[in-house]
Amino acid sequence: MTRVLVVDDDPRILRALGITLQARGYQVTTSTRGRAALVAAAELEPDIILLDLGLPDLDGTDVIHALRGWTATPIVVLSGRAGSDDQIAALDAGADDYVTKPFRVDELLARLRAVARRTPVPTEPCVVELGDYVIDLDARRVRRNPAAAHQSGGGDLRLTPTEWHLLDILLRNPEKLLTYRQLLPRTGGPSPKEQSHYLRQYIGRLRRKLEPDPARPRHLITEPGVGYRFQP
Repeated sequence: MTRVLVVDDDPRILRALGITLQARGYQVTTSTRGRAALVAAAELEPDIILLDLGLPDLDGTDVIHALRGWTATPIVVLSGRAGSDDQIAALDAGADDYVTKPFRVDELLARLRAVARRTPVPTEPCVVELGDYVIDLDARRVRRNPAAAHQSGGGDLRLTPTEWHLLDILLRNPEKLLTYRQLLPRTGGPSPKEQSHYLRQYIGRLRRKLEPDPARPRHLITEPGVGYRFQP
């Protein structure tokens, strides 16, 4: 049974989430304050933490920083702060995903299932299928799968070092929302706006090389104003 720690200072939300998650088979523990949540996380070792940012004693971003000092437990932010700056700050602090209030229950449950499926970076060779291609991240090799190669010719696909850098991060974190800073920390101009511009160019190149229809990407997905995610 998946254990979820829900942290929110609104008792109505805690009650609603508790009923909903328990009905779906989750084991739920709740907390209304940041410091108490840190203690509960250490004692209970939950599988997922569902965290509001507007807590009465600590800002949720500070809670994320504190958690990331000792645990890799997936953190899904559930917050009324819809601005991209708040989302980026939480994700850069170490959150795995961000859902804004008001939210749809089915979307929240899908996000929880997504983070629950994630596993640490494997030590065995990491091979991922993306569209018509098979990508070996450790060998840095992209080749067409046998069926596609039969139709349109084989041969390895060449990527630039920056394209490999982006693809490696995205594919090793499936379904995780990654910010511009997480994806491209050392490339682009000095300002976040310029960095996002360069990043769009690189993602566009990857889509043209890898996506069956680059204009309607199925795997390299844009999260407007925040970043990108890889959808297997």
